Amino acid sequence: MTFAQAHAYVLELVSETGSRREPYRLDRMRRFLEELGNPQERYPTIHVGGTSGKGSTAVMIASALSAAGKRTGLHTKPHLRSVVERAKIDGVPVSEERFAELIEALIPAMDRIAAEFTRPSYYETLLALTFLYFAQEEVDVAVIEVGVGGKLDGTNVLHPLVSLITNVGLDHTDILGDTVEQIAADKAGIAKPGVPLLSAVDRPEARAVIEAQCARVGAPFLFVPDLVKILEAEAETSGQHFTLKTPEAEYRIELPLLGEFQQRNAACAVLALEQLPPQLRPAREEVERGLAHVDLPGRMEYFPTHPAVIFDVAHNPDKADNLVRSLRALFPDRRFTFVIAIGESKDAGEILRVFAQVPATLIFTSFDARGRTAAKPQRLASIAETAGLWGRAVTDPVEAFSIARRNASGDEIVVVTGSTFVVAELREWWMENVVASRAAH
Repeated sequence: MTFAQAHAYVLELVSETGSRREPYRLDRMRRFLEELGNPQERYPTIHVGGTSGKGSTAVMIASALSAAGKRTGLHTKPHLRSVVERAKIDGVPVSEERFAELIEALIPAMDRIAAEFTRPSYYETLLALTFLYFAQEEVDVAVIEVGVGGKLDGTNVLHPLVSLITNVGLDHTDILGDTVEQIAADKAGIAKPGVPLLSAVDRPEARAVIEAQCARVGAPFLFVPDLVKILEAEAETSGQHFTLKTPEAEYRIELPLLGEFQQRNAACAVLALEQLPPQLRPAREEVERGLAHVDLPGRMEYFPTHPAVIFDVAHNPDKADNLVRSLRALFPDRRFTFVIAIGESKDAGEILRVFAQVPATLIFTSFDARGRTAAKPQRLASIAETAGLWGRAVTDPVEAFSIARRNASGDEIVVVTGSTFVVAELREWWMENVVASRAAH
């Protein structure tokens, strides 16, 4: 099987929400993994959930563990450029050849359980591939990001050393519920007896739900803002530096990421690392070195070109709010042109109301992704109008991006945002057609 064949096979499994609504979803995942010999039980894990920040936090934890010399697996989703990014060891994605071999190894198990459970979903298949890959490669530890919610997510088969819920906001409301309390209850489903659960959740009603679930199952609850203080924070367009003071140590963090919200994610990551057993826990200098080398494409990623360009995935109101706060703090006197595409299932009205807080021109566009539907640009323009905004609809994303760059005046900054899919597509175009071209000259 070639990589193209393997990728085509898993794409046939794509379904936006169907598999989650099946009552046996976790039973199917458990049975799938049993058929594979339960690879996820062969190494210790760290389980990271939350509405926003879980991917960044997972990457920070993994980077620190790698800096400490631990062979570290990392699973995050969605991928930005290629599906192989979902299974990394020490920052390196699984090769396309190995990906194809792993899919071939999974297919017999998928066939065996299909009669009872139907075939595993796209997400479950890639997750099982990741677990199997990490077991075969004998990782020392793996950091696993939750997909959607927590309680019924395929990752909830894990028995981790530590669990995290970075925060709780309104996202995936069609699946998780339309109140913060309902979403918090679903995310709190990752709590396990005796396993510390950390959270930086800033909504009191969500915190109460998570604490109550932790008490029910006997999971020690650690509230990150009570235990980690962020001091002496300074930021510039190349990154930020700050001090994290925990009950056990003081860390001088040099983080090559933009956005004040990343300080909170770093606090979550560091406190989680401090909960690990001595044989896994990185030393202070290893944590500092790991965070100094974090790489997060498409997350407040700044290019000081003319005009300057930022790529940032902001597909829910919380992420949009983080983006807007960061833009205001870093570029207080600048105007922006937003190139935006939003998934049909997302709360476009609320996202656009957040973007209205900065002086901006809006260009609405689309994306093409298997199993995901983009809101029509004209519809986004209409929603924006009801919020007192004016936006232009340009269906082709590359054309929309080109118009934004061409029309940006003075020191205006072009911000590509909204769905992961549009950020991924335009970032790849940018790297191949602009960055590579400049490097060649």
